[in-house]
Amino acid sequence: MSAMLLGGRYQVQDKIGAGGMATVYRGLDEVLGRTVAIKTMLPQYANDPSFAARFKQEAQAAAALQSPYIVSVYDWGKDADTYYIVMEYLRGTDLKSGIRKHGALDCKKVAQIGSQIAQALSVAHKHDIIHRDIKPQNIMVQPDGNIKVMDFGIARAKNSHLTQDNSVLGTAHYVSPEQTQGKELGPTTDIYSLGIVMYEAATGQVPFQGDDAISVALKQVNEQPKPPSQLNPNVDPQLEAIILKCMQKSPADRFQTADELYRTLRDYLAGRMQAVNSATAMLPVQPTNKLERGAKPMGGGTATMPRTERTGRFYAQSATAQAAEEEAERQRKHRRNVILGVIGGIAVIALVIAAIVAVIGSGTEMRTVPNITNIPVDEAIEQIEANGFVAGEPEYTYNDTVEKGIVCEQDPAAYREMPEGSTINFKVSNGPTPIEQVVVPDLRNKTQEEAEQALKDANLAGNRGTDEESDEIDEGRVSSQDTEPGAKVDAGTTITYHISSGAGQKVIPNVIGDSQSSATQRLEDEGFEVSVSEQYSTSPEGTVIDVYPGVGETAAAGSTVTITVSIGVQYVSVTDVRGWTGSQASTALTNSGFYVVIAGPSDGIVVSQSEIGSAPYGATITLTTEAQQPQEPQQPDTGTDVPSGDGNSTTNGGGATVQE
Repeated sequence: MSAMLLGGRYQVQDKIGAGGMATVYRGLDEVLGRTVAIKTMLPQYANDPSFAARFKQEAQAAAALQSPYIVSVYDWGKDADTYYIVMEYLRGTDLKSGIRKHGALDCKKVAQIGSQIAQALSVAHKHDIIHRDIKPQNIMVQPDGNIKVMDFGIARAKNSHLTQDNSVLGTAHYVSPEQTQGKELGPTTDIYSLGIVMYEAATGQVPFQGDDAISVALKQVNEQPKPPSQLNPNVDPQLEAIILKCMQKSPADRFQTADELYRTLRDYLAGRMQAVNSATAMLPVQPTNKLERGAKPMGGGTATMPRTERTGRFYAQSATAQAAEEEAERQRKHRRNVILGVIGGIAVIALVIAAIVAVIGSGTEMRTVPNITNIPVDEAIEQIEANGFVAGEPEYTYNDTVEKGIVCEQDPAAYREMPEGSTINFKVSNGPTPIEQVVVPDLRNKTQEEAEQALKDANLAGNRGTDEESDEIDEGRVSSQDTEPGAKVDAGTTITYHISSGAGQKVIPNVIGDSQSSATQRLEDEGFEVSVSEQYSTSPEGTVIDVYPGVGETAAAGSTVTITVSIGVQYVSVTDVRGWTGSQASTALTNSGFYVVIAGPSDGIVVSQSEIGSAPYGATITLTTEAQQPQEPQQPDTGTDVPSGDGNSTTNGGGATVQE
């Protein structure tokens, strides 16, 4: 078919796949200039009106499914004797090939893939479409890691009466027990198959294997799968519980909707384990009963023939041989049940088709139900009435994938033929399901272990951010958190917190010359403790004259910095040294902390001095001497200096004698 042009627009190029009903080619949309996938019906089916209708239905149904996780259908048509569907061309590899190449996937990746498939199925089920062939070969993993569900080739509208015959639909390794037995199918059928897909992705192998399709199908009905963790110890109990709940033999024991499964997987990925645990609690503890001889099949399946007692035997049969024969008989009986169940299902469908034909022949005008999903409610009502139907009362429901105010479900499904005047019921999205709001706990001053436990108890997730220096919180404890304590957030939200690495090193600012209060405030603002000492100086009283450690040096935040504050000038008494020799007078005054200048011979007699009584400590005193015979000097006062009248104590200081 290479180089064929379909619909005057689609150029058929390379063959890229084939299925039971159709062949798939890579093609080119010559109008839009884009690469597409073109699915053409096989010649042996093209002339069959029922299959042609089936093909048309698939195209119309698939075109109504809008999801980032479902392959998009662009167009469909008939060119000469060829029916075709134009679809999105996907790049990547199917999940089956990925598992064969890489083996079992990690739990998070399995859950991510499962949640995306569940979202795709949710959209299909809300259009009353059951895929019925969910398997890794129909899951395309794209280069960005996201998936697309492909091939609704055996999908059918839940209320449709078009079906394939002569086979058990689906692939034996992935079909549900009810498919195997030819029973009525529902959304839980796809959920069972998705459970097996996740089982295989998590373990690298399918749960049931056999020599042929029938033996595998019988195991789907009668045998319980090994827990995935027995095949891959890295499968955690929570994901294992989700997978096994999907794979329950009874549809009533599985997740009832794809939305429910998606929310559970979403909670698992977010660490909200209480939802997963509640799902686990609903797993039945008793094994599913096997199909026994003489049992009546459920759901309208064909009844099995009662066993006829064997007579006329001329030999004794051992108990072991009898048990073996009974087991073989049971296996044969199951095979008959499968075949008879399918035949019975086809018979029921034929009767329904006949009923529809009878209605059409009665003169009642039939009309095609419009597709009213994914449009505003007002537009939906207009379309219903414009097509000759009656709009039912809108039912509002939460929907995680459809915007608020948009129709998310309809009943009956789009494109069905219904009598004019029939009521079309529909549901309108109220937006995403509200998520529980929880209060953020105070993590400050907790250890990391304590913080994580507090978050877990509050149904939140934790994330350790960058460690930070803290002057207030001890090293190894939470110093801050990005979301304030007491704030309300969605359950499962990740709260980032920071661990203290201890006090940081701070630079000591220059506070010399500042007042005591100003210097103290500046140092405390930098995170230091402040100690104060006092000292006489010529600097103004109350000003800082020294700091330790020194200005510009670094010290740990919280450590102590000592500032020295001036208490003003120190006055000390001046000894009257007149009549002393210059050298005697100089020694006495120097010992009192003064500088001495001698005007005259140093061995002369002091006849005058510049300061008498008291003077500032360290002041300069000038002595005038003359060369005379000295008188007997009075005993020098070299004891403790006498404080000045302000009551301050004196401190001996060094001095110097200068002779002029």
